[in-house]
Amino acid sequence: MGFHWTGGSVARQGRGVFALLVLVAGWLTGSPAWAATVIKSIAMTGDTVVIRFDGRVGDAQGTVLGATRQIVLDVVDAEPGVRARIDGMVTAIHQIRQPTGTRVVFDLARPAVIGDGAFDPDGREFTLSLKPATAAGVAAATAAGPLSFFPFNLGAWAAKPRYKVSVPVPPPARGMRLPKVAGEDGRPLVVIDAGHGGMDPGAINPVTGLREKDVTLKIAKAIRDDLLASGRVRVALTRSDDRFLVLRERFGIARRLHASLFISVHCDSVGSADASGASVYTLSEVASDKEAARLATRENKADIIAGVNLGDAGADVSSILIDLAQRETMNASASFARLLGREAKPLIPTKPNFHRMASLMVLKAPDMPSILFETGYISNPIDSAFLDSDEGRQRIADSVTKAVEVHFARQMASR
Repeated sequence: MGFHWTGGSVARQGRGVFALLVLVAGWLTGSPAWAATVIKSIAMTGDTVVIRFDGRVGDAQGTVLGATRQIVLDVVDAEPGVRARIDGMVTAIHQIRQPTGTRVVFDLARPAVIGDGAFDPDGREFTLSLKPATAAGVAAATAAGPLSFFPFNLGAWAAKPRYKVSVPVPPPARGMRLPKVAGEDGRPLVVIDAGHGGMDPGAINPVTGLREKDVTLKIAKAIRDDLLASGRVRVALTRSDDRFLVLRERFGIARRLHASLFISVHCDSVGSADASGASVYTLSEVASDKEAARLATRENKADIIAGVNLGDAGADVSSILIDLAQRETMNASASFARLLGREAKPLIPTKPNFHRMASLMVLKAPDMPSILFETGYISNPIDSAFLDSDEGRQRIADSVTKAVEVHFARQMASR
């Protein structure tokens, strides 16, 4: 005896039982209970996308496609729905049905990456924030692969707070042990800083997976060995292994050691594989003024600049002294940068405009000549192979050693 689907109490009871059986079967198998959830709306405002569904969804994954300047969101157990409203950073939105759900493709007006993404507590609304990015940032996000967003816990039978996956950046270490200084006592000290490290890989070659943090550490050690072989300076490394240091710790180590020169080693990266060549950065005039103002505040006046304790000086006097010290330091940094350019050009590929100025935190020590040495492009296959070779590292080390020798020889001659 079958159920009649045209009316009556028996028919209604039959529909209810059937629906309940399908619902239970869906829960047991993990498949959609009655039919896939449908996308009700996609609204794009500025850098934020809000997607609403007519039911709960199972999961979503976001992926950055740098080559096509797109961001893809794969939504599990969802069917394409209404046409999207476009605004801001996105020029077009496509909904493509997939075997496991719907792929939503965002065509970008300019390079961007996924800033954040989260479901609301009941899993019916997803908010995706986009963040403008450099070509290097897009390349790194593309190489990192998909990001997963989990809406809720099915087994808990209750709404849950939204979840995010994050990696906290540790605070500066207190009482951090200073690195070992090698070389003959009485010689000027050069501190070599290998950029990035630990949880921060730096730039990544999208083809080979070569990481900036590994390359910079090898180059820093090669420079150290070459400088020590010259016998004219002492040398210390801010890090000699794969560890994370915040920016102020890097030049802070050099200042606590009373270094005469600070060299931070990095690798450049852009989306295009054509860019190549080394360059060097020193602190800009504007950044100098800002850092001088920061250091002149009361809590930092105990700093010692060029042997003068500023703890008892008035605000105006300390600000002037710090500013003068930093301007002199900037001149010495620029002078060394020009020397390095002269010595590097015969040995390694360099940019035509080798010396540049920028507001970089790692260069902001007011009383110590400092440079940031971009040794080449890790995104360029030729540069990348050169940077990761014994010959390449030795050529870089030779150029630094020659520039350091001339730099300190000039200082001694001027006394």
